[in-house]
Amino acid sequence: MNLTYKKPREFIYRNARPLDLARWRYHFEAGSNDEVLTALACYQNEDGGFGHALEPDSWNPNSAPVQTWTATEILREINFTDNSHPIIKGILRYLESGQNFNGKLWLNIIESNNDYPHASWWHYRNDMKIHNDYNPTACLAGFIIRFADRDSKLYKLGCRIAEEAFKRLISDGTQNDMFLVLCYIRLMEYLEESKETGVIDLAGLKNKLMEGVKSCIYRNTDEWETLYVCKPSHFLNSPDSILYKEVKELADYECEFIIKTQLDDGSWNIPWSWSEYPDEWAISKNWWKSNGIIQNIIYLRNFGKL
Repeated sequence: MNLTYKKPREFIYRNARPLDLARWRYHFEAGSNDEVLTALACYQNEDGGFGHALEPDSWNPNSAPVQTWTATEILREINFTDNSHPIIKGILRYLESGQNFNGKLWLNIIESNNDYPHASWWHYRNDMKIHNDYNPTACLAGFIIRFADRDSKLYKLGCRIAEEAFKRLISDGTQNDMFLVLCYIRLMEYLEESKETGVIDLAGLKNKLMEGVKSCIYRNTDEWETLYVCKPSHFLNSPDSILYKEVKELADYECEFIIKTQLDDGSWNIPWSWSEYPDEWAISKNWWKSNGIIQNIIYLRNFGKL
């Protein structure tokens, strides 16, 4: 193995946000989840939602569903499940408020994005179809079911949305949108963790998601380095995942791919860019690189390649 561990660490310490440094320390240097939570809380607004470029492609400081979803992903990453903590209580308060919610879905893109530096895919347009997609709504519904009080109106809302999301998935057939499939995977995981078995057909959901995962993953590995495509690591980071058996060969190969594509500075290439706001993109690119380092090293560690 030619992977260099020292250089990724140096890149993190030189370039990462305090949040991502705390994540690195949590995973690889015996850091605490309190360090991660302290840094994460700085991105949370008074309304309980998250903004401030927590998702680095949108510098909108206002609370947004996608930024809040990003926070839930970090909480999952550090296995934090204390629903009495202010961060989780705040997220539930934001979701209960109805902000950025149209009665059925939390909006994927919000209008105030346009007032701040952002990637083109986060630009709000009046004619866009942002009210018809369960990204990130399916995941946020799962978060509610996992952490909200079961006697609350919010919990009932989460269950209703989960049921509607499942019906949409079944009626639409096999999904090939990797971001949407990931949100449904999170919904499934949250339902399993909450032991909530009466909302939807979990076995049916799993079967549909297995189809979706196989449909999404780009199988021409020769183009992985040059194209922004879906790889196994988008859905799993360990052979322990129930999804692993469906994509075992490609998931194992991704370890080799990660090792051979490491750059001289210890980071990995970011296969996208912004066409506008070049100064801000230069900063966000390093934030994404830090995130990529963490995810890649976790993947290799969990596959026994470190």
